[in-house]
Amino acid sequence: MERIVGIDYGKKRTGVAVSDPLGIFASALETVPSAAIVDYLKNYTLKENVSRFVVGYPVNLDNTPTDGTRFVDQFLNLLKKHFPKIPVTLTDERFTSKMAFQAMIDGGVKKMDRRDKSMVDKISAAIILQGYLDSCQIQQKRDNK
Repeated sequence: MERIVGIDYGKKRTGVAVSDPLGIFASALETVPSAAIVDYLKNYTLKENVSRFVVGYPVNLDNTPTDGTRFVDQFLNLLKKHFPKIPVTLTDERFTSKMAFQAMIDGGVKKMDRRDKSMVDKISAAIILQGYLDSCQIQQKRDNK
């Protein structure tokens, strides 16, 4: 069964999430140092059949690039170079860190544990991926009408 990988790329850390085999649910998987993300994805794609990467793309509210946009652009070039057969979809990542932090609060994560930025990164990746999966399901429903 195929899986879709969600990625919240950052200058220091990258959050990774994965879909279930049916492409319905996203689960936070790991936070990886950004310098090691390509190797991590190579190892992951050896074990799992990955059909797509969904990458959060940072833009400001007025759709101008953020400070992090250039790092994501560099990462996208690496993805295309190392995984030329796996399509990449970009999705808006605005507010995902705030949503991840709120999800941690709502989930009862203790205040000390919420300071762990690696947890926020992988939850953000899951939010990015779940948004993509939800949009695909909505589109399928529209197409079936």
